[in-house]
This record gives sequence, structure tokens and C-alpha cells, in this order.
Amino acid sequence: MLERTRTTERYARGFAAAVAAIAALVLAANAGPAKAAGPEPDRQTTVPVEAAAR
Repeated sequence: MLERTRTTERYARGFAAAVAAIAALVLAANAGPAKAAGPEPDRQTTVPVEAAAR
């Protein structure tokens, strides 16, 4: 037969589970893509329309 769990033990387990869930959410929120090292130079690979029409 199963023994009854004490109320304080039940609350302690629930609190520990809540802390673990919050820690997981914080870590997941901070695990985004890395930021770029610096701005890339503005390279224009196509000819502007004004230059092509002349």
C-alpha cells in the first residue's frame, strides 16, 4: 500500500519543479543565434537602373 506524502514534501517537490522549469525557460530564451561580428561592407552586385539605361 502506498504511504501518504507529507504536505511539506509535496510543496517542496512542486517548488523544485517550478525552479527547474523557469531555469529551462531562461536558458532556452538566451540560446538564440549568435550576433554578427561587425557590419558587412555594402557591396552592390547589380548595376543600377540609371546606369543600365544609358
